[in-house]
Amino acid sequence: MGMYFSGFATRTGEGCEDSVRRLARELDAADAVLVGAGAGLFTFAGLTYSGERLARYFSDFVRKYHFADMYSGGFYPYASESEQWGFWSRYIWINRYVPIPSDTYGLLHGLVKDKDYFVLTTNVDHCFQRSGFDRSRLFYTQGDYGLWQCSKPCHDATYDNESVVRSMVLAQGFSIAGDGTLELPPGGLDACSRMVPERLAPRCPVCDQPMSMNLRADDTFVEDAGWHRAAARYQDFVRRHEGCRMLLLELGVGGNTPVIIKYPFWRMAESSHKATYACVNLGESFCPREIVGQSVLLDAGITQVLRDVAREL
Repeated sequence: MGMYFSGFATRTGEGCEDSVRRLARELDAADAVLVGAGAGLFTFAGLTYSGERLARYFSDFVRKYHFADMYSGGFYPYASESEQWGFWSRYIWINRYVPIPSDTYGLLHGLVKDKDYFVLTTNVDHCFQRSGFDRSRLFYTQGDYGLWQCSKPCHDATYDNESVVRSMVLAQGFSIAGDGTLELPPGGLDACSRMVPERLAPRCPVCDQPMSMNLRADDTFVEDAGWHRAAARYQDFVRRHEGCRMLLLELGVGGNTPVIIKYPFWRMAESSHKATYACVNLGESFCPREIVGQSVLLDAGITQVLRDVAREL
């Protein structure tokens, strides 16, 4: 399958309950499961970038810069490293180190843990590993909130950031509960007055340039040795299961980066009549007409679908 399709289908002739039952049957019968996870999955897990979480942890930034969501705040050209890391340290902590608000990832793990599975994801929140998934079966293509890299970059290495980020949020007056929950400073947030001391701003240990997030935003993204090992494991998984009865389970993948998960899954489904493509995505569940006969399309909430499938098994 190339870049041109004869059209797309949003239904396969089944109702939602029938589609859930079919997905459960395909999961049970599959020799292997390849999970493709996008932003919709962590949204259903409760890790939203706007609304209550934005208001709670970034009210001072919202008042000053009028951000609509955390994602927008990540691209703002702050005047100082103190303010930059004041924003980013909170962003990192509440999306990488706090407890996951819902059982969505746990439900998924329960469904695939006894299968020969692999996870390909554009998410950067580390929720899979934190929910019990085998790290050797994960490929985070777009980076990890828990890693820094040289902003230049002068070398291809990444660095764990948990201890420094912890110091950054504590320096702003926050406290951290025993389970990792970030607690607001006494009296709340007051117009960005509590920023990160400059001494905590991370510098590259090789060239002394500022560090940046290991997130794929431009051509400075570092693909370190761990990234390349994970990429090789993913390619090996796909190669070993060519021609097998494989379930291609796509969860919450939108249209921002379809070349990473969506298009490859469609191509794998077309190339093997034994493969089943399943798309679970509220408001965006569709597939090319060429593979509609071997597809399960669920325009529904991911968490509820996972619960319903678990009940069917």
